[in-house]
Amino acid sequence: MTQIVCDPDFYEPTDEDGCSVFSYFCQIHDRQYRHDDCGVGAHRIALHCEQHGPENMWPQPLMLAFPEGFSPPLSDAQLAWVRSEEDAS
Repeated sequence: MTQIVCDPDFYEPTDEDGCSVFSYFCQIHDRQYRHDDCGVGAHRIALHCEQHGPENMWPQPLMLAFPEGFSPPLSDAQLAWVRSEEDAS
């Protein structure tokens, strides 16, 4: 199982951020995640920004399809972003 981590203590990205260097970090195996080669078993993946450290990922496709029922729930900023994308469509 692979779980994407969202955490209230992680940095919440904005459109104004100029971040450009990211990686995925497996918290269970305590190392960089690259498509299941970080270790055996389950993975708990967090986005890591070189500038801000752990960062909440912007909504993934399933989050966009089911924003109200996604677990972990979307942050207020992410939900606002999802709704603004829906309004633009």
